This record gives sequence, C-alpha cells and structure tokens, in this order.
Amino acid sequence: MFCRGNALSRRSFLTVGALGGLGLTLADYFSLQSARADQKSYDFIEAKAKSVIHIFLPGGIAHQESFDPKPYAPIEYRGELGTIKTNTGEVFSETLPNLAKCADKFAVIRSMTHGEAAHERGTHNMFTGYRPSPALIFPSMGSVVSHEYGPRNNLPPYVCIPNVPNEFASNGYLSSSFAPFSLGADPASKGFQVRDLALPGGVDDARFSRRRSALEAVNDYFTKKDKSDSIQAMNTFYDRAYSLISSPDAREAFKIDVEPESIRNEYGMNDAGQRMLMARRLVAAGVRFVTLTYGGWDMHNQITAGMKRQVPALDQALAALVNDLDRTGLLSSTLVMVSSEFGRTPKINQTAGRDHWPKVFSVMLAGGGVKGGLIYGASNSTASEPELDAVGPEDLATTVYNQLGIVADKELMAPGDRPIEIVDGGKVVKGLLS
Repeated sequence: MFCRGNALSRRSFLTVGALGGLGLTLADYFSLQSARADQKSYDFIEAKAKSVIHIFLPGGIAHQESFDPKPYAPIEYRGELGTIKTNTGEVFSETLPNLAKCADKFAVIRSMTHGEAAHERGTHNMFTGYRPSPALIFPSMGSVVSHEYGPRNNLPPYVCIPNVPNEFASNGYLSSSFAPFSLGADPASKGFQVRDLALPGGVDDARFSRRRSALEAVNDYFTKKDKSDSIQAMNTFYDRAYSLISSPDAREAFKIDVEPESIRNEYGMNDAGQRMLMARRLVAAGVRFVTLTYGGWDMHNQITAGMKRQVPALDQALAALVNDLDRTGLLSSTLVMVSSEFGRTPKINQTAGRDHWPKVFSVMLAGGGVKGGLIYGASNSTASEPELDAVGPEDLATTVYNQLGIVADKELMAPGDRPIEIVDGGKVVKGLLS
C-alpha cells in the first residue's frame, strides 16, 4: 500500500486481538496519516486549485509524435506520422485528434528540460522537482500536498491508481504517514473493488462496532502504560480508517460502476479511460492529489507502430477527462498534469525508434488557473533542445505548488533536523497562468 513505512509497536497484537479479518493495510495507512508534525508555520498564498490529477506516462513519451511535431524537418527527424490542426490553429501529431478538438482548454509546455537520461533519475526529477541525491530521498509532490493539507471528506489526501508506480511517488524523507494510498486493483478490471473498503465475510455492522470498542479498550490500556505520541497517533489513525469504511460518501467515491455507461464509454473501457474516470471521481469527492499511470513509452524500436497502438486510448481518455471536468465545473479547481520521464532523440534510430532524450520534451497542463489554448516555450526546428523559455522540473513543481497555495521554498524537516526546501531554486512560470 505504501512504498516505505515504519513498523508500529504491538502491530501483531492489534491485528489479531482487534481487527481480525480486516488486517492492517488500510489501518496502517490512516494510522500513519495521523502522525503529522505539530509545529507548522504556513505562508499562505492564494490557491487556484483544490486538487491535482497527475497522469504519468512511464518510459518517456516522444514529444515529436505527440505534442510537438516537426512537419518541416527532414523525415529522419520528423518521423513517419503526420499532423493534425487543433481548434486553436496549432498542430499536434495525428495521434491526438480528440485532444486537438479541445486544445483551447489546456496548455502545452514544449520546452521542458533536464539532464537525466536514465529512467529512474528522470522519474525522480518529475515526481519531486529535485535531481536525485545519494544523501536524501525527496518526497513526491503528492506526499508534500498530503503533509501540508491532510485528509478531506474522510478520504486519503493522496491516492495512486492503480498502485504506487515507483519509489519516487512516495513520501521520501517525510514520515510514512504521508505516503500514498493505492487502490490495489485496476478500475478497468472486471469486478473492480478497492481493497479494505468492504467488511469481510461474516462481519456485520454490529460486529464491526464491537471490534472497534475492543480496539479502543486496548489502546486505552496501552496509553495509560505508555504516554508516547505513537499510541495517540494510532488512536487517531484507526479513527480515520473506521471513518473511511463507515462513511457512505467516502466509499461511494471509489464505486466506478455507478457511473452511467455513456460516461464510461466516453472515457473508454480500457486502462487509460477507467483510471482517468476514477481520478475524476476521487477529486470530485475530496481527494487532494491523484497520481495515475498509463502505458509504456520507452519506444527504442518501431515507434510509429508503438504510438499508433498506445496513443488512441490516451487521447480519448484525456480529452474526455478535460471535457468532463469542464462541463461539471471542476476544471477551474482541478489541475491536470500530464508528464513523462523525458523525451526521445531528435533522429529516428536504426531500429525505427527513438532513444532517451532529456534535453527537451513536452508537458500538458489543464485547469487549476492554467491558461487554456496556450503553447508555452518552444523547441528548436529538430526538437533537440529548448529554443524559447526553458522550464525545468523545479519550475514545474514550484508552479504546481503555487496553484495549490503552497510556498515552494518553505522548509520541511528532513532526518537529523535538517531544514530542506520543498523545492530548491524553482520559479513560478507566470506565463502559464491566467
């Protein structure tokens, strides 16, 4: 359920004596969520976004075959795919016809850049806003949001769909209380059900309440013998777990099968579509930060065939998400971010693919105070490096935090009481904002 965690004392005792068949996976999540730092000094800035949906495309999607085609470059640079005109007069790759029709609702950064050509290091950059360090594991943006704001409406503040995608999507040097909650199953799967939200067989509401009373008695006993903060934290933690299980509204947020068939089909009955629809349900219910992944974009070979195979579901689902958020009034308060590890090489290689290329690539942003219909920055004529308004991961992260009302240079405490800025050296990309 989370990438890293600290063992809780008396875990076995509580599991067997109090929760039985429920186990501790959900409880672990909520117990750790309660172990928040007591001393915080907030610098408030106006928040434009209440939630973030981060759509991560692992492997490194080619900008040339998506948001930044180069139709006038030689074929060894532009590739085999054609282009399509957007409703704003720009051009995308022909792989994005649905997004081209709603391009007025989102912005594309064509000048993202960093220096990390390895998958793990590029992933770290895009999830944390930091270059990797051998001395410290930095927290993801979702975990920082969890740390700063905590739960809302009995729901976890940070959720991963379907699972935590990599170690850099978690809490880093922060307490494990700020690690993400993962669904544990794919919303696109038949009979999808989030683990831990339903009572196990043979446990009715009355028995559930008795177990809760037994747990409270156990905790009261240990609290009297041990005044440590961890005991009180566990009490709060279990309260949150019970709140999620017993709250009809919270449980309802995860029930994707209640969506009308027309809406599910609009998104697409596939991994991309149902994951994005679930993300929309969760932010509508109160989840602050959702991370989801789709596909594998490390196309060293036969990139034309690979993009034609994988992009259509992404294009359909992402356009449906933007349009759905817009018509339901959620787009203004929900920041949608589509990112990847890096881009792909300017020239097609000998196996008709593209290799890793961190010097320039594209990121899409929608809602949450971001201007629609905008192309920000530019790559050069061969899509090999930024030509205008380069944006680094630290700038992207700072801008996301700014829209959420979080000051990115605020200091958090790392192990050894070391003050570490949420983001070091980033700037708000004001040209993206309305």
